[in-house]
Amino acid sequence: MSIWWSLHLRREAASVPLARRLLLGTMETAGVDPDVSYDLSVALTEACANAVEHGGGRGRPQGAPTGAYRVTAYLDGETCRIEVADSGPGFPGAEVPTASADAENGRGLRLIEELADHVHFGNRSGRGGAVVSFDKILKWKDTPSLLMA
Repeated sequence: MSIWWSLHLRREAASVPLARRLLLGTMETAGVDPDVSYDLSVALTEACANAVEHGGGRGRPQGAPTGAYRVTAYLDGETCRIEVADSGPGFPGAEVPTASADAENGRGLRLIEELADHVHFGNRSGRGGAVVSFDKILKWKDTPSLLMA
């Protein structure tokens, strides 16, 4: 089974639950184990929140509710890959900033690393912006999914 979808969302806090609900609905329909679905939905929430907070175009103040970001999800075989890309300044330097346990920023990126099997933080070439992509190996529910019925 292969499923993919892509959303272009306004950089507003209200867009984050929309992406999360769509992912959870897709996972439920496909028959993915709820614990795996939950981990992916938390990681997606953190990536989207990062795009909303920091993903404005160059020269825009942080938190300004303008611009957009893109969420793409691929379920292919035994893996789910999610990518969140924004049009902001991107990650500074070659390394993603590390966060301590009491840091104000950066904890969401570390949470994504804990919840996913493989994570990549990078910058978009050309137009600029940050890209957060992560993969997780899927586990399936014991009961048949709607797609298999």
